[in-house]
Amino acid sequence: MARQTHKDRLLKYFNDHGSITSLEAIQDLGNTRLSATIHTLRHEDKYIIYSDMVEVPNRFGGTTKVARYTAEKNPLSGELQKSVL
Repeated sequence: MARQTHKDRLLKYFNDHGSITSLEAIQDLGNTRLSATIHTLRHEDKYIIYSDMVEVPNRFGGTTKVARYTAEKNPLSGELQKSVL
């Protein structure tokens, strides 16, 4: 069986969960460089992935902002969308 790459695991995660933060990527996928994987999917593989800043609790009782990445899906097929350009 071929070894799964960070890209493979992240694409499956997007299909299963819709969006991801860096903490979820570390905990669920073992990916400590989520932004690098997102960059590759956007620029080399042409997936449409949005990022929004969301507020999350931190370990000191306050909050901080992190990026939540969301992949665009085709509303009819449910497949992840790629740019046509």
